[in-house]
This record gives sequence, C-alpha cells and structure tokens, in this order.
Amino acid sequence: MCQAKDVFDVSILDAERILEAYEHMKNMPEFGRDPEELKRAALIMSLTAWETYVEDKVSEEVNLQSRVLQGSQLGDFIANSLEKELKFFHTPNSKKTKDIFERFLGIDVTKYWSWPGYEDPDRTRTKLNEWIKKRGDAVHRSVSDKQTSHLISKPEAEKCIKFLKSLVQVTDTAISQNH
Repeated sequence: MCQAKDVFDVSILDAERILEAYEHMKNMPEFGRDPEELKRAALIMSLTAWETYVEDKVSEEVNLQSRVLQGSQLGDFIANSLEKELKFFHTPNSKKTKDIFERFLGIDVTKYWSWPGYEDPDRTRTKLNEWIKKRGDAVHRSVSDKQTSHLISKPEAEKCIKFLKSLVQVTDTAISQNH
C-alpha cells in the first residue's frame, strides 16, 4: 500500500510537463518574451508534489500502524490528532518533515537522506530548505521587471525535480526499513 509514492510519481509529471511546455513556448515569437512563469510553475508544482507526498506518506503509515486501533477511542484520537496537524502542515522543509515523522512514526527520516551526489544528510536538508525558500519566492514574488534575471532556470528546475524524486525514494525506503 505505497499510494503516497505512486501519487508523487504522477504529480511530479505535472512539473516535467510544464517544463516541456516551457521548452516549446520559449521559441514562439508571438510571446515576445521568455515564458518565465512556466519555470516558476514547474518549481511550485514539484514542491507541491513533495508536500503531498509527505502528508500522504505519514497518513498512510499511521493508518497502517494503527489499524488494530481503528474505531476505538485511542484510534480516533490518533486519527484526529494527525488530521489536525496536517491542516496546519505547510511548506515541508527539513525540520517540519523531521518533526511530523518523528511525532507520528518515531523515525527521523532526515537522517536517511543520503544518495549519490548527496551523501551528507545535512547537505540534503539544506538543499531542501533552499528549494522550499525558492518556492516561496516563486509563489509570492512575480517577476515584474522582465530584464532582471529569472528566479529559476530550466536546468535548476530539472535539478529540483530530480532531487525531489531521490528524496522521496530514500524517505520511502527509510520508512519501510524502520517499520
């Protein structure tokens, strides 16, 4: 029952398709400018896929681990606590992600955030936080001066997508190996 990763895999395709649209549209003279907003949209969609993955994964695992308690007062308490927590769970940087998985599953998933190119979990945490900050800028700061440099380049957006795919994979593996 790994639906969280399956949903992520489908959702991250949205970001990849937006980059494909950007590639197609950037050479269309009728626009008169680079469709920079598509790169921002790809960044936003990729990090939204990450946020959805974290929320779905913790819910999936809590439901799985508390199955025998479902319908009981304790089971209802756990389910309601998680539901309330997720209502306010936004922008899953490394600390928020660590905290929610520790609180509900007893595992610091961030200590497993290592793969080739990101062997140091601290570096991975820092990079996630940088992407999260850039997403915030993309959401809240439209580029009004078209002469200034863009918030994100296409290669950067592609790196973000690749990073998040790896992050989901190692997070999924860490949880399955620890429960």
